[in-house]
Amino acid sequence: MKDKTANFFSLFASSSTLICCALPSLFVALGAGASFASLITHIPFLISLSHYKMQITFFALAMILMAGFVNYKTYYMPCPADPELGRLCLQTRKRSRTIYYASVSIFLFATIFTYIVPYYL
Repeated sequence: MKDKTANFFSLFASSSTLICCALPSLFVALGAGASFASLITHIPFLISLSHYKMQITFFALAMILMAGFVNYKTYYMPCPADPELGRLCLQTRKRSRTIYYASVSIFLFATIFTYIVPYYL
């Protein structure tokens, strides 16, 4: 249960990083600044979120590191001897790894578009 919770928190945190910080950079990099301005008129809290992008990024990093630690610890735990429960255990581990890697990918994408790409454009 701990494994799922940590992974969903990391996915939520990395997604919030994507929404607050990478989305504006992505729109500007694609030349869709006017579309982003229109989006902000409909969803004004994006401006408030962008003021806290460093805090959101560090929170997402902390959640991802915690989920990685929990994933690592649970990966080496034994599964039940019952064939059905053992199969479910292995499926849950695989799903958990997939969610974790998706979180890391979203976080890396958001971090690159937030902090690296604006300096080279």
